[in-house]
Amino acid sequence: MKRNLFLLTAILFAVACSSPKAPLVGITCSRSASGATMLATTYTDAISKAGGVPMVIPTVKTREEADAILANLDAIVFSGGEDVNPAWYGEEILNETVYMDSIRDHSDSLLARAALASSKPILAICRGAQLMNVILGGSLYQDIPTQIPGADSHGGGARNKICPEEGSVLSCIYGPDSLEVNSFHHQAVKVPAPGIRITAHSADGIVEAFETDQIWAVQFHPEKMLKDGEEKWLELFKEYMRRIGR
Repeated sequence: MKRNLFLLTAILFAVACSSPKAPLVGITCSRSASGATMLATTYTDAISKAGGVPMVIPTVKTREEADAILANLDAIVFSGGEDVNPAWYGEEILNETVYMDSIRDHSDSLLARAALASSKPILAICRGAQLMNVILGGSLYQDIPTQIPGADSHGGGARNKICPEEGSVLSCIYGPDSLEVNSFHHQAVKVPAPGIRITAHSADGIVEAFETDQIWAVQFHPEKMLKDGEEKWLELFKEYMRRIGR
């Protein structure tokens, strides 16, 4: 394991040195049934197109590994994927819709805590947003259709209108008018963690974005919309790159 960690650190260092002006951005991943690392190319494409160097992070087992990886990154993206274990916020599993990967949960928790300790910019997307809310002390709706009657326009790529709060990142980039975003989730922020600022809701009240000084979190998938030809979402990733350089 130490040898693998050394090799990964060496690769990260080599990439960083070869592109001194381009931020090196780590991206967390899912796993296949056989344990293989999986990540949609929409994430890496978005980071590359915005001027960063994407680096897919394999699952880690120790805080030592997580700290070593963060030490060589300029920023980190927590990607979408499986549900976060409800035990983390003091609940039992609600129903059969809740799907977890305990290995990824453990890895992401280590990386999240290492990232928070590093003070490096965090972009959290879908599961990533839910993860950060839980790590910071919040909770989640485990299944929106079951727990919020009438809020059933989420998941499967449905489209929702959101109105960014004044002064938020989304408002600064796109203005105060409503934005149409996609939806590939059945969970969402329930009790916001202490210290986070909710910056956008859908019409049915679901939290669609929140921020801290370090975190930009969105429940929707801007990288998918960018891949589908909605070029305006590139500006979100470009602004993230500019923030890394500050």
